[in-house]
Amino acid sequence: MAKGKKVAEDEKIVTSEKESTSEDEESTLEDKSVDRKENIDAFPEFRGNDLRLWWYIFGILVSLAIATRFYQLSQPDHVCWDETHFGKFAGYYINRTFFFDVHPPLGKMLIGLYGYLSGYDATFPFEKPGDRYNDTHYMGMRVGCTAMGAFLVPFSYLTVWEMTHSLPAATLAGVLILLDHGLLTLNRYILLDPILLFFISATVYGMVKTHSFRDRPFSLSWFCWMSFTGVMMTGALSVKFVGLFAVVLVGLHAITDLWDILGDLSKPVSYTVKHFFARALCLIALPLVVYMGIYAIHFQVLNLSGNGDGFYSSAFQTSLKGNNLHNFSTPQDTAYGSLLTLKNSITGGGYLHSHMHLYPAGVGARQQQVTTYGHKDGNNQWFIKRFNQPAPEWNSTDPIELVRNGDLVRLEHKPTRRNLHSHKMPAPMSKKHLQVTGYGENGTGDANDVWRVAIVGGKQDEVVQTIRTQFRLIHYLQNCVLTTTKKNLPKWGFDQQEVTCNPNLRDPSGIWNVEDNVFPRLPNVSFSEYNLNFFQKFIEAHFVMFNGNAGLKPKEGEMTSRPWMWPINLRGQWFSAGDGQRSRVYLLGNPVIWSSNIVIMGFYLIMVGINKFREKRGYVPSDRQKLLQSRVYHACGWLFVGWLLHYVPFWSMGRILYFHHYFPALLFASMLSGVILDYLMETIPEFVPRRRLMSSAYQILFMSVLGVLVYSFYIFSPLVYGFSSLPSTDPNSTLYGLKWLPTWEF
Repeated sequence: MAKGKKVAEDEKIVTSEKESTSEDEESTLEDKSVDRKENIDAFPEFRGNDLRLWWYIFGILVSLAIATRFYQLSQPDHVCWDETHFGKFAGYYINRTFFFDVHPPLGKMLIGLYGYLSGYDATFPFEKPGDRYNDTHYMGMRVGCTAMGAFLVPFSYLTVWEMTHSLPAATLAGVLILLDHGLLTLNRYILLDPILLFFISATVYGMVKTHSFRDRPFSLSWFCWMSFTGVMMTGALSVKFVGLFAVVLVGLHAITDLWDILGDLSKPVSYTVKHFFARALCLIALPLVVYMGIYAIHFQVLNLSGNGDGFYSSAFQTSLKGNNLHNFSTPQDTAYGSLLTLKNSITGGGYLHSHMHLYPAGVGARQQQVTTYGHKDGNNQWFIKRFNQPAPEWNSTDPIELVRNGDLVRLEHKPTRRNLHSHKMPAPMSKKHLQVTGYGENGTGDANDVWRVAIVGGKQDEVVQTIRTQFRLIHYLQNCVLTTTKKNLPKWGFDQQEVTCNPNLRDPSGIWNVEDNVFPRLPNVSFSEYNLNFFQKFIEAHFVMFNGNAGLKPKEGEMTSRPWMWPINLRGQWFSAGDGQRSRVYLLGNPVIWSSNIVIMGFYLIMVGINKFREKRGYVPSDRQKLLQSRVYHACGWLFVGWLLHYVPFWSMGRILYFHHYFPALLFASMLSGVILDYLMETIPEFVPRRRLMSSAYQILFMSVLGVLVYSFYIFSPLVYGFSSLPSTDPNSTLYGLKWLPTWEF
């Protein structure tokens, strides 16, 4: 800082700095002493604290971020990749229609807000990638997402500056984020990723900015920045659950700070306790209030019945306007002859379902398929009848008989007139379970159609009630319980979930409840008494999302990836595969940046190991090296932890994974690379034999790095802005000769 200045100027600066904080003074004096010893810096203003230059570089980076992100933003003018999901979800918010998604609501709410403010009328279907937008007002949603993605560049610059107070390191970090094709592509579409990356970047910046006020604890600025950090990390968690990794990073940083404060023997323990409660307020209580507030808005806005109702419990659905359970009256008790729908009582469970399709040859008996299905459908309807009698007619004058605990019953599928059936043949996917089918003709089957009603915790002869009663259906002959395994059947089963008969009668997935109950001869009661309060909805929504996330499987022919592929940029991901001119877009990281990140991260780990070894052997580095290494260790240590937290957990995930899941980790890897590159460019000139050449060596190194990065961005830019369907082996292709790896698909 302020290197290359004369001693007299240094003394004047030191005198003026005494009026500032003691910590700033100490840092400045250290830098000055190093400067007097090693006066070798190039660009003295660049290496120093020139405020105008700082703002000049910041302005250039922001301008370039805006220019690169918004250039030809309207192209391709059709649905690209997951815009088909998140554009549709935005429309649901505008129409206030309830839906199910595996991610928390904030990102989709913001996209819906951008669409609403820009005049989008939520009528475009977003059916599949490639659909033309035509006159649809889609640009507001793209602009909103892109604007949030553009913040990554200034946030990375500011974060590294706060961690190192090195203008070259901050500049390099900003350039590495600016010129990465992967981040640029991911930030230009109607997706959750630019919103997630915005909140993660803001969280990290808020964390280091708060740390910069450590000499002024409990000041207004300190509280404001800590509160900013808490709100931003809540935003990250409220967009995708991987935002939890940012929360963990902030938590570890807070614990480290508290540990350091506790080690200050000049302060009483009560001082540490005071710090703890301040962090608890800003990083726990405030985020919890904000997080729950987001869900309160979510539930308030989405109050109309939609296609996601069936993923939630019957009681949850009673609050959705337009749902057949909202303000609806139905018989409270279940009678023989009632037309029912049975819903699995586990969170996110589907409806007992059958249809006019048989199990294929080689998959048990070739009888009618029985599954669970997450949506309301006429094929979910079943008549309940005694095991030895036909279902009574609704206009019968016979006494009404109620279904009770312990009764033996048959369930007859209304559309096909076949009975729910099981037998001693293995289930299609869970081979230790028995197959469940639809069997018989016109309601007549055999003894394997008989099931016993077992109410959970019920008394003998207790009546089965709509919604309230949870029960098991135990097969009378095979002594197994009707259950769902939540395994998706292959294409022949229409990706619906497997239903089996499990010999383990305690299977928690074997619990059901009556949702729809139609029987004209019984009096109706209002469903309003079943409404859930906010906290019950909040908890259920999370269980449904967790189950949905865990159950994500690739669709047939869908390209997925594994975590080991991501850092090496092994395979990209198609965003648009159209055949028109410049209509193809391929998500791929800048090969120079990504390969450099791997090499530099390896160098960092080796450097730390070597320096620890030399320290153990008594080697004493120069004052300059001590300062440089201290700066690198502090900044890169936390950036490396951030990279680990956002990358390593994916190795243990059983759900479907995609290439874009690596990009939060990429932010930390690129910022770490900026710090290490700056360290190398300060260190290497020391080995130049002639002192006069040291300054030139730094200039050459810095400009060479920038030149390589800019050139790599230029040659691979068609991946972002569109290229034709010509293969990269064609000399007329804009990507001719750029397929460096055979796994790249362009």
